[in-house]
Amino acid sequence: MNTLLENKRIRLRAMEPEDLEVLYLWENDPRHWKVSQTLIPFSKFTLKQFIKQSTNDLYTTRQFRLMIIRRNDDHPLGAIDLFDFDPYHKRGGVGILIHDENDRNKGYASEALQLFKEYCFGHLKLHQLYCHIATDNQASLRLFTGNGFTVIGEKKEWLFNGNGYSSEWMLQCINPSS
Repeated sequence: MNTLLENKRIRLRAMEPEDLEVLYLWENDPRHWKVSQTLIPFSKFTLKQFIKQSTNDLYTTRQFRLMIIRRNDDHPLGAIDLFDFDPYHKRGGVGILIHDENDRNKGYASEALQLFKEYCFGHLKLHQLYCHIATDNQASLRLFTGNGFTVIGEKKEWLFNGNGYSSEWMLQCINPSS
């Protein structure tokens, strides 16, 4: 291992133009829309611009996405995002996706989250990371609480699900070194 963005099984890397097709597939999969709060499909043009802008300065865009890649075959498993980056308060939100159900529950998301936390806390010097998880998303709740995030509150009836409202947890992880 030669960087802090990899371990024996996965590596996190910046998006590349070659990722357009896989991002198009992932972003337009209606199974993910509930979690990502997506209402309409993404065009390839929009995603091409997103990839292009990903090379811009973090302090300008306030976000970035890293691809989660399986090291033994360079297969893209998913992505992990930093959003709402706030350099003054030194915090940001985190979201993660492992696209294929066959790749879930194998530890990839947990490993990616650990690498991402090390990068955000060690390199970016963030004080805290946070996330929002629907109260019925037990898999994500286990992932984040198992990786040092703590539930700090509940937003009642926060998410409209088409038939009514559901609640959402807010979790945070404080950098132990700050």
